[in-house]
This record gives sequence, structure tokens and C-alpha cells, in this order.
Amino acid sequence: MFVGSTQAAKLMGISARRIRQLLSGGRITGAFKAGRSWIIPLVNGMPQVSEGTRGPIARWRRKRPAPVTIIHVNQQTIRQNQKQEKPAPVISVKRGQSNTYGHEVEIHGPCRVVYRRDNPKPCGARVWIETLFGVEVLTKNSE
Repeated sequence: MFVGSTQAAKLMGISARRIRQLLSGGRITGAFKAGRSWIIPLVNGMPQVSEGTRGPIARWRRKRPAPVTIIHVNQQTIRQNQKQEKPAPVISVKRGQSNTYGHEVEIHGPCRVVYRRDNPKPCGARVWIETLFGVEVLTKNSE
């Protein structure tokens, strides 16, 4: 997963200016510039910063990682909706212990699609979307 410099600063708990200083010094591993923006890879949810030559040992203030949001489509509900007049929501958005259902989902940031044929989710889903960023669930009253 990749993030920009502002998002990396939020993850590490430091200022965006400090991130840009680390980027210009070549201290963030795997980061590259695309046009005017920096693209920073995440390793275990954090940018990987190499040690500097001066000063104390860096102790980045690690924020508690936000729970991963998992989005998947319920196939059984799709089949049931063919027989019903008012369709039920088929998209399930799970964040932590809460589960929200809707007809549309808008993801505000990077995400990834996961397919695990041999290791499905407890609900039986073999394909789902994971993201660490905000998700807006939209429900329709009627079609």
C-alpha cells in the first residue's frame, strides 16, 4: 500500500514538513516522486525510515493502528433480491466489531482487493476489499 507525504506524517505522528525533509534526504526507503507528489510505500502500516548519522535514536510516536475496514458483497442477498420487490443492501462494511450494510460504498483513500480461495472470511467471502482509510456507506430507499 502506498500513501502521500501528508498521510505518512499522520501515521508517524510527525509534521508533514519533517516527512519532506526525510524524503529529500533519501531516508524513507522505497519512496519516489511522481510529478510533484511523493509516493511512499508502507511496511507493516508505517513508512520505513533509515537511521540518520547524527542526533539521538529516532523514536517515532507510533499511533495505535486503526482497524482495517473490510468490504464485501453478499451473494446470497443478491439472489434473494431477485425475488423481492424492495432490494435489501448487499454490500457489507466491517470496521472493528461494527457491521454496516448499504447499496453503495465510497472509499476515501487507497485500498486493495484480496482473493483467498483457500482461506475465506468466517462469513464465507473469498474476495473482499481492505482499506485503512475512511469509508462512506450510502443506502438507497428504492430503485
